[in-house]
Amino acid sequence: MVSPKTLAIVKSTVPVLEKHGTDITTVFYKNMFAEHPELLDIFNETNQKLGRQQTALATTVLAAAKHLENLAVLLPQVTQISHKHRALEIHPEHYPIVGKHLLGGIKEVLGDAATDEIIEAWAEAYNEIANVFISIEKDMYQKAMWSGFVEFKVVKKEITGTDIAAFTVQPVDSNAVNLNEITLTPGQYITVKTDPEDSDHIALRHYSLCSVETESGIQFAVRRDNRNAHRGLVSNHLHDNVEVGDTILLSAPAGDFALQQDLINQNQVPLVLISAGVGVTPVLSMLEAQVKQNPERPIIWMYACQNQAHHAFKSRVDALLERANNVERHIFYFEDGQLLNDSVLRTLPNPADVYVCGSMAFMDSMINGLIALEHSGDSIHYEPFGPKMSLVIE
Repeated sequence: MVSPKTLAIVKSTVPVLEKHGTDITTVFYKNMFAEHPELLDIFNETNQKLGRQQTALATTVLAAAKHLENLAVLLPQVTQISHKHRALEIHPEHYPIVGKHLLGGIKEVLGDAATDEIIEAWAEAYNEIANVFISIEKDMYQKAMWSGFVEFKVVKKEITGTDIAAFTVQPVDSNAVNLNEITLTPGQYITVKTDPEDSDHIALRHYSLCSVETESGIQFAVRRDNRNAHRGLVSNHLHDNVEVGDTILLSAPAGDFALQQDLINQNQVPLVLISAGVGVTPVLSMLEAQVKQNPERPIIWMYACQNQAHHAFKSRVDALLERANNVERHIFYFEDGQLLNDSVLRTLPNPADVYVCGSMAFMDSMINGLIALEHSGDSIHYEPFGPKMSLVIE
């Protein structure tokens, strides 16, 4: 617990963080990577270029400053981030590096306004925050299905929806990972470690599981990212250079985007699965698990994509929905003017158990729309393809 003096000083800096937070985190990343270029192997270069990582970190720091006397209220958000850290193999020795450059960023941006007293207070506060993350991540490392990055062989690769590759992989060494001894959670993701030809650095990316069945191997999907003049480094590498017979490195599944187990067998609360594009991947695994365990529960399936050609996993979803006994199915093709918007959300029952996945813009729209319609924040579950703290539900 930080001292009362530190608490008062950090609280007093909240307005400054709200005004200069992104500037501080931008300087933080620039200076940290200059001194520790090896960390470029961990952080997503695309999120850096688009400013997503800077915004997410600024949001995290601001939230911690506001709740420093009771960080427990941030446990859901801290847990979300900790899953990412465990999947990326971030360890306690990384936290002093981050602390040094975060304090340096505060000093550089605020100049003389960042007095020694303020910097000392923030150093104490940062250590308190870091210890919370380290404690949670220690438990996650201990519970992980396997340690570090393990070699897997690609046994199947299938293109679905024009630009999505679905991979099935099996461990090269069954002693390292025994598929018969692990249980996958629908909604979680694995992390792929690659060495793309077009990069000077190792690149790590998270990809959602598209099934919880392990009989044929672990299944995940990757969308080729070539939008808005951006060429996805890892997605294009996996699409163009990784084929059946090749090997890749994976860390154990992670993430807290999962079906509420206590509701799967309760038919009074409908299951609502909303996705766009490759966002269908994690909710597909949820649909699979729900239908397998309780096909009587009401299910509302909403999926949006560019057009019919881009409709991913269509036959597989159709087959699963056929096995359910109480289903509503709504498909939206943007090119045909079919929009998944607020007017559609108004048709949803409330209460409902809602799971949403898609682009950052899609997530913002869906979450804001659901909250405006008075859906409880506890009933809205989401997994955006980007830094999650930038979409905190207050």
